[in-house]
Amino acid sequence: MPIDIGKLGTTSTSAQSRSTFLFECSEPVPFEMAWLWQQQWQQHLFAKPLAPQAVWLLQHQACYTLGRGASEANLLFDANNPPAALHRIDRGGEVTHHLPGQLVVYPVLDLRRYQTDLHWYLRQLEQVLIDVLAVLGLAGERLQGLTGLWLEGRKVAAIGVGCRRWITQHGLALNVDCDLESFSAVVPCGLVGHPVGRLNQWIPGLTVAEVQPLMRQSLSDRFGLVWQIPESLAKPGAFASDA
Repeated sequence: MPIDIGKLGTTSTSAQSRSTFLFECSEPVPFEMAWLWQQQWQQHLFAKPLAPQAVWLLQHQACYTLGRGASEANLLFDANNPPAALHRIDRGGEVTHHLPGQLVVYPVLDLRRYQTDLHWYLRQLEQVLIDVLAVLGLAGERLQGLTGLWLEGRKVAAIGVGCRRWITQHGLALNVDCDLESFSAVVPCGLVGHPVGRLNQWIPGLTVAEVQPLMRQSLSDRFGLVWQIPESLAKPGAFASDA
């Protein structure tokens, strides 16, 4: 971890409930590094239940992840010789692909400050995405019985979360201007017949840099987050470069 969590300070009791550190990384981050950051912050909240929460907005270096109990049948390659890093992780859901051009959001939130209901939390993450797309003039769609977000039949965002003692990990991944070709190496989210898409198919030239502030605002609005920016990470890229 590039910072000492214990030295980040606290806020007043009245503001503390929704106080949340915001980390934005300017360069693609290895998956295992971002996973470690989340695990450490989760442990921090276990030890200090009134401590601020945390959210990461970032892009990943190319990789594939498998959720708890995910089937390797959804990998269309040899798991012992993957085309990019492959990780089995502690979230729900099937196989997901991460790569540059995809905006990933990792909220480490204490659901006891909201609702202790994972279904509620998943729907809130979907609504965050719907709100972001609405600002862009796009109508994001839910599909009954499935988690994620679609545009005109194409899945543009995947959601997969982990939760221990009501403190969350993992989150959502929104395809903005990523290369879709490498998704063909898997059955994304285990859903046959559901092609993936990216936002710049509807808005040519759209970039992650343009979508990221919309995501930041939508998260703040939906969860009532009060952002804190650590001084050591105030400069763009400082967090990623210290990793």
